[in-house]
Amino acid sequence: MAQTISTGAPRKGDVIQIRTSAETKAVLNRAAAMRGQKLSEFMLESARRQAEDTILDQRVFFLDPEAHEAFLAMLDAPGKPAVELRARMSRAPVWEHE
Repeated sequence: MAQTISTGAPRKGDVIQIRTSAETKAVLNRAAAMRGQKLSEFMLESARRQAEDTILDQRVFFLDPEAHEAFLAMLDAPGKPAVELRARMSRAPVWEHE
């Protein structure tokens, strides 16, 4: 029986190939450099994060009828904003001050 020795690091065996324009590659290289990453590390991390977000956005939550009615009631009657929030929202933005 063959025995494998683990080095602790996950084995990177699959390859993903992407063709792109020179302009897009330059943007990706610049962003990777700004993060101190290799291009492949940056792209893989970014793609994985986007994939996870996409999967999480597709989650379905099931509620029993009582919880569903309570949820709908909350959507139909949102809370009123606090006095502090109303005051902040009525102020002019900082960038408009002279």
